[in-house]
Amino acid sequence: MCVKVHDMEDRVKVEIINGVAEVRLNRPDKMNALDPAMFKAIADAGESLKSEPTVRAVVVSAEGRGFCAGLDFSGFQAMAGNSDESTDDGGEGTSSIGRIEANQITHRGQQVSWVWQELDVPVIAAVHGVAFGGGLQVALGADIRIVSPDARLSVLEIRWGLSPDMTATQLLPRLVGVDVAKELTWTGREVSGTEAVSLGLATRVADDPRAAALEMAAEIAAKSPQAIRGGKYLINLASEQDWATGFAEERRVIGELIGSPNQVEAVTAFFEKRPAKYVD
Repeated sequence: MCVKVHDMEDRVKVEIINGVAEVRLNRPDKMNALDPAMFKAIADAGESLKSEPTVRAVVVSAEGRGFCAGLDFSGFQAMAGNSDESTDDGGEGTSSIGRIEANQITHRGQQVSWVWQELDVPVIAAVHGVAFGGGLQVALGADIRIVSPDARLSVLEIRWGLSPDMTATQLLPRLVGVDVAKELTWTGREVSGTEAVSLGLATRVADDPRAAALEMAAEIAAKSPQAIRGGKYLINLASEQDWATGFAEERRVIGELIGSPNQVEAVTAFFEKRPAKYVD
């Protein structure tokens, strides 16, 4: 048994055992909500695995009661003039997080999802509890999603008057179809793990998603690594598109939304528990 452990400044733990790397989100007191340090830790964890030639499969999981509640709520509380820093829910708005590095087509907010596609080995997300907003988008970047039946998933950005901006606008239609992608994006409704599978948002359910994901990863790691890598490359090639243009447009649209009058009204109305009054 070969064991190698990385600690991404305590926010994310990476452990490699027998060819399987487990990337474990480790901010349970905040439901693994995404603040700048969390964005950096997740992206760094994915990048670190690119230079690990013995890794044959990756599992992305999380400590605590949920996978990821989305963007750290404190940013929206500040926008609405509310100092409470609860993170029971999540949202988005990542256009100012990080920059586009050389040879990348994403900024850091997008990279926490897209980095799993850049790895040439299979990535399995194990989702329990909530996966809201950016938390769901982290999971969408994986090749396979195993979810608990009672997991709660939502493309939550519409609550804050925003559109998804962490690659979901490009990845989601490929998984669930254009019409369902639009419905989930425009309504922000929650779906259970069971419904997520029926929609194509998740691959299958398991009472213990992490255990099931690790079992699948071990099975994959026991097979020919060249064949596994080749399979991921060819299957992804079959659905290839101009990702760079899509991601750039995602950044443009979210940049125009953040801080606009209707977007601020969406946030303010939510915290004031009243219907929003939008201006056409």
